[in-house]
Amino acid sequence: MRRLRIALVHSFHGAAVPGGENETVLDQAAALGRAGHEVRLVAARTDVLHNAPWYAARCAVTVATGRGRSPLPALRSFAPDVVHVHNLFPNFGRAWLAQWTGPLVATLHNYRPLCAAAVLYRDGAPCTRCLDGDRWAGVRHGCYRGSRLATLPLAWASRGGVREDLLLRRADRAVVLSEQARDTYLRAGLPVERMAVVPHFVPGAKSSVSSGEGGWVFVGRLTEEKGILDLLRRWPAGRRLDVIGAGPLDAACRAAAPESVRFLGAVERGVLRAALPRYRGLVLPGRRREGLPLVYLEALAAGVPVLAFEGSAVPGAVRTEGTGTVTSWDAPLPAALDAAERIFPTLRGHCRAVYAERHGEAAWVARAERLYASVVASPAEDARNAGDAGDAENAENAENAENAEEAGDAENAETAGDAGAVEDKVGV
Repeated sequence: MRRLRIALVHSFHGAAVPGGENETVLDQAAALGRAGHEVRLVAARTDVLHNAPWYAARCAVTVATGRGRSPLPALRSFAPDVVHVHNLFPNFGRAWLAQWTGPLVATLHNYRPLCAAAVLYRDGAPCTRCLDGDRWAGVRHGCYRGSRLATLPLAWASRGGVREDLLLRRADRAVVLSEQARDTYLRAGLPVERMAVVPHFVPGAKSSVSSGEGGWVFVGRLTEEKGILDLLRRWPAGRRLDVIGAGPLDAACRAAAPESVRFLGAVERGVLRAALPRYRGLVLPGRRREGLPLVYLEALAAGVPVLAFEGSAVPGAVRTEGTGTVTSWDAPLPAALDAAERIFPTLRGHCRAVYAERHGEAAWVARAERLYASVVASPAEDARNAGDAGDAENAENAENAENAEEAGDAENAETAGDAGAVEDKVGV
């Protein structure tokens, strides 16, 4: 593929909301740079911006109205062949999308356009009330951070569903991370022909080959939707389990766990990668719809098979790829562990092979290049332009409203890790 100029737009989540999305964006920027493309990361960082006066109020207005901080100055300066939007919430507005006419791809890392909490999960169970048309259910239940007031801007912004979502209307292609996510967005009204299933990847790591005699491991946030508390309540005494991660359920998890469970807290990626190969298997008890979590990919790279519980996208991948076993919450857990322990030693090499073929850097770059080629080679669709016509009449006013803010936005560029990418940090 010819060398492309690719702009990645991302509002970085703060350290108070840990997760793999920020790492994913940096990994992808680095991979595209190593593949020979010129990459510009246009970023707004919550950890840098959150101390600004009236930050929360300004974000609420940005989310509700779509007007606010804009990446347009950086994009116009760079003149990319394609813009790839990863996350606009909460630091970037959306009004600029009506003014950008070049090819544009958007990755749907979660279900934010459908759900204020972005996870389609509430009170211990999957929830699709907003998806099913009850647009204000999130406000009634305070789904975003337990606050009705904080949820209101999100509910207002998404009140028209995916057909009225500015980003999804403007994007030439929407990237989803699993077939489960594709089916969910299809149900919400996003045409299947405008979606592309492109799972994340994790960079290759030099990990030791081990027979996996170190017991079981869970890696993730200690939150309700991750299923960790329910897992610990069922975990058989005497079976070793290491819990790697932190979160609001830490105290409850410790109280529920038998003595054979160790809590190791959150660890850096390098530490996790060094530790994973010695484990017998990774337990993923997630209860909500999500893309393949990065830890699933890390496990395969380390040759660690996976025991997945029904509820997320992981069981489908495990079955398709043959990377472990699947159980249900109704099945006896000791029996599921016994069966997995008999099979898993034979799967370690296969897991590494699946990673290399389907979830390594080269596989992701090939998928991304095909995706970019499909939008760069094609002119903008007449139907999309017609859909944007209603926004166009407001474009000039929106730009004027933002110019004062944009004038001071673009800070000096800096190198983004080993990506060969340049980062434009969009300031306050």
